[in-house]
Amino acid sequence: MIKTLLKSVRQYKKQSLLSPLFVAGEVVLECMIPLVMSKLIDHLSADTMTPLLKYGLILLVMATVSLGFGVLAARNAAEASCGFAKNLRQDMYFKIQDFAFADIDKFSASSLVTRMTTDVTNVQNAYQMLIRLAVRTPLMILFSVIMAMTINVKMSLIFLCILPILAAVLFGIAIHVHPIFKRIFKKYDALNNSVQENVAGIRVVKSFVRESYETEKFDRAAEDVRKDFTFVEKILAFNNPTMMFCMYLSMFLVYYIGAQMIVNSGATELTTGQLSSLISYGVQILASVMMLSMVFIMTTMASECAERIAEVLEHESCLTSPENGSTDVADGSVDFDHVSFKYSEKSKKFALADIDLHIPSGATVGIIGGTGSSKTTLIQLISRLYDVTEGSVKVAGKDVREYNLESLRDAVAVVLQKNVLFSGTIKENMRWGNKNATDEEILHACKLAQADEFVSQFPNGYDTYIERGGTNVSGGQKQRLCIARALLKKPRILILDDSTSAVDTKTDALIRKAFREELPDTTKIIIAQRISSVQDADFILVMDGGRIVEQGSHDELVALNGIYREIFDSQTKSKEA
Repeated sequence: MIKTLLKSVRQYKKQSLLSPLFVAGEVVLECMIPLVMSKLIDHLSADTMTPLLKYGLILLVMATVSLGFGVLAARNAAEASCGFAKNLRQDMYFKIQDFAFADIDKFSASSLVTRMTTDVTNVQNAYQMLIRLAVRTPLMILFSVIMAMTINVKMSLIFLCILPILAAVLFGIAIHVHPIFKRIFKKYDALNNSVQENVAGIRVVKSFVRESYETEKFDRAAEDVRKDFTFVEKILAFNNPTMMFCMYLSMFLVYYIGAQMIVNSGATELTTGQLSSLISYGVQILASVMMLSMVFIMTTMASECAERIAEVLEHESCLTSPENGSTDVADGSVDFDHVSFKYSEKSKKFALADIDLHIPSGATVGIIGGTGSSKTTLIQLISRLYDVTEGSVKVAGKDVREYNLESLRDAVAVVLQKNVLFSGTIKENMRWGNKNATDEEILHACKLAQADEFVSQFPNGYDTYIERGGTNVSGGQKQRLCIARALLKKPRILILDDSTSAVDTKTDALIRKAFREELPDTTKIIIAQRISSVQDADFILVMDGGRIVEQGSHDELVALNGIYREIFDSQTKSKEA
């Protein structure tokens, strides 16, 4: 895990190494200051100001240099931790881009968002502490104990006796809180999922007046997180009083034993200046231990975050491009060779069962069927969004697993059921299909998709700004823009997954006419609920329960008096009524 995360340090290695070095210099000087102070106290005289000026100047120089080291250490630690966090988010984001749908399903979108935000922030804070405070505190304890022993071994044993007690408390707290943090971050995922679902479906929530229900659901999730965090805080609350108790106990012993030694030995065994230094070292040791406890707690929490981040970075996508995979998709023919598919190995039922199908290049194929008949699942295998469980899918005569993934998906344009437009102008959205598309190509694609008629009416035309998710255009307009974007890819295979459901039948017919006339060599697969959208296709597939139950032209299927005829009759009667 640590090795995986440290790969993201990269260009910030220099700052990560300089910070501990500057911290070491700061600690050494801070540990020397009490020793110089003891000499100043012991050499003070009413007759001359020389010791005060001499040691005062030394202290001023040491304090200034120590401050300089501290500033440099803080600056480098901040640069290193922020850069490390940036690289982590970048690496995770790039990794997620290569995930298959199955990988996204495994982690869940809300969990991935939590890992890239909350988890990375916690790791960033812990990393900054580790390269600065986690270096400073052990060094401060070590050097302070050594300096205390050079002054008086007997007195320094007080600090050595206290340290194991504090270490045991820290260890006990860490053991108890780590599994709770693990549980908390899973609940964070559930909380974020609730927020994401609510915001995405806010129109539905408001239309059904379910705000109170959603509020209660969120409150329950937030309350679960609160309870666990409260429990953790109760455990962590033992840390501070224990530290303070040990600190005051050691100070009391130092004062008491030190005073007795000065009085009984007449300052021969221990001087006033040395006692002052011992007190200073004691404060430094115990303050460092308290700081170390804070670092310990932070890293305990961050360790769970680090595991979650490493889980994403180390995850190998179930879909990968073959080495030296084919980059040339010769035509748009598609073959399903006894294909069966299920979304999970644990699933008992196949989503698709024994699909045997040949689609010639340039053909227009209609697919119709009830909800849950696996129409979308079928077309997702063509662009290899999922891999088949049994059998094979071939494009242009080659198994899709033999193609370079990018080349294959460039050759297959899919307009999904859920049309997505991104924030930006219409032109910028269109260039998702082809980043080098000219204005003329964009205009032509929009005319084919029957989008130009409404885009040209906007005040800013193709420079009209689309809000996030395309909320400032209607459902039908969004569908036509998404079709135009797909056409700009100039694909070998064009798949419309119920993507004309929000347009009127006249516009739907015009779009299909444009496809026939302008894209004769492109294979067109149209999934639809309306018979009118597929009836003039070269052949039509009727799916039910993950199988192709009927296949043929419109007239042939009507003559069969099967499922297709039932749908046709029901839609014809509804039009007549």
